[in-house]
Amino acid sequence: MKLLQLILLGSALLLSNAFAPPSRQVAPTFARAHLDTRRHNFFENIGSFIENFGRKVTASHILIGPKSGMNEEEAKAKLIEIKEECADDPVMFAEFAAEFSTCPSAKKGGSLGEFGAGMMVKPFDDVCWKAPVGVVQGPISTMFGEHLILVTDRPEKK
Repeated sequence: MKLLQLILLGSALLLSNAFAPPSRQVAPTFARAHLDTRRHNFFENIGSFIENFGRKVTASHILIGPKSGMNEEEAKAKLIEIKEECADDPVMFAEFAAEFSTCPSAKKGGSLGEFGAGMMVKPFDDVCWKAPVGVVQGPISTMFGEHLILVTDRPEKK
């Protein structure tokens, strides 16, 4: 009788895992314990959205993310080196973006085109709306990696 109970218990344990959803493997990323890495949150950017309603900004960036094989400190060091070399020159910035950025926008020299307020994660959005136009900013940390950001156009408020 005890043998039958053990067999039934073992079978129940095996079957309980048979219908469990498969565990997902998570790709390794930078250690970002100091950052809030929740997905883009509308409520985080609502202030920027209201303040800049109807306005657009044009920006480019260089992203060094986890795909690069660099850790967070190495990525920041590389971006500081790039920032010093390009010295706010948009042509050199685009060349560096094409060479070093892990973002698909690298194919366009890092250009993200024109976008509205609240369209990017908060640290990125803050730089795009508050930093001077034509000056390379960063490194900026986001959930995607480390960025240099160059705001190329932002119309003045009316």
